[in-house]
Amino acid sequence: MKLTDFDFDLPEGLIATRPAVPRTSARLLVADAAQIHDARVSDLGAWLRPGDRLVLNDTRVIPARLSGLRARMSAQGATEARIEVTLLEPRADGTWSALVKPLKKLKVGEVVQFSDALSATLERTAEGQGHLRFNLTGDDFDAALAEAGAMPLPPYIAAKRPADAQDKHDYQTVWARHSGAVAAPTASLHFDEALLAELAAMGVTFTHVTLHVGAGTFLPVKVDDVTTHKMHAEWGHVSDAAAAEITATKAAGGRVIPVGTTALRLIESAARDSGTVQPWEGETDIFIYPGFRFQVADGLMTNFHLPKSTLMMLVSALIGQDRIREIYAHAITESYRFFSYGDASLLLPHGAGDPNRPQ
Repeated sequence: MKLTDFDFDLPEGLIATRPAVPRTSARLLVADAAQIHDARVSDLGAWLRPGDRLVLNDTRVIPARLSGLRARMSAQGATEARIEVTLLEPRADGTWSALVKPLKKLKVGEVVQFSDALSATLERTAEGQGHLRFNLTGDDFDAALAEAGAMPLPPYIAAKRPADAQDKHDYQTVWARHSGAVAAPTASLHFDEALLAELAAMGVTFTHVTLHVGAGTFLPVKVDDVTTHKMHAEWGHVSDAAAAEITATKAAGGRVIPVGTTALRLIESAARDSGTVQPWEGETDIFIYPGFRFQVADGLMTNFHLPKSTLMMLVSALIGQDRIREIYAHAITESYRFFSYGDASLLLPHGAGDPNRPQ
């Protein structure tokens, strides 16, 4: 299984740099093994049925991108250097691991000032990352970070424009609860409260799980034989209640449909040992590619993904490599918008049914 098997040509103009407004006006490609339908996210209820359960990742994206100054006295006098930081994850010792650019401009023990309230000291470096200790903790840290930080937009958006105040709203789901992600579960960005209420009224149920999406989600696959790729680890939690809800839905014959690849990877991780979802907490590096045996997911709502990415491998595993090529070819022909702020797809490998689709 080669990396080139998951490649395709994507016109630059289809990469979305802003989301659809309102959120539910984004386009929705609905596909099963035989048919493709063009719809809108606002039509989602036409493709679901009472007893279906959507699994939602309730992680909250932190404004993890910081820009600050390092001051230093040298033989030439006082000097300053601009330091750009992207927080990755908190560590057990109270520091944060972070991408620091340029790392060579910062020495262990030096302080970077991000705002009047927020600063950090570089305690050590390891594996190309800096370990930073901030001057604040708890709620004080959260408040200062919210003021000084910017949303960590994906590289393909950040290369086109800087993050701004609007992204603090746009790059966050309406059900975000638990802070810790440095990338959004982007399929979930298409929902608003009105759509959730509409789905609930028709008998669709919801389960919340937490997977803190890491910056590694954007790392390229560098091996030609994809089966040798090592996934980055991300922390997740499936509560007792969440496991029970998913198990009950499966037992009743309902469909379990994760919203986003992060929710899918988490529930499949929680079912790895027993074949059914169990309460679970820890780091998962599950890698889903063609040949994977799905234990839980009956479908998936997801955005359109990067060529040669692990997410392309995941959707290929779910609905088939040949079929995903057909789906993506259709999406490109019909000018669907791609990636984090783009349009959505609903993949139902066991059949989409024959809904009364809105015109």
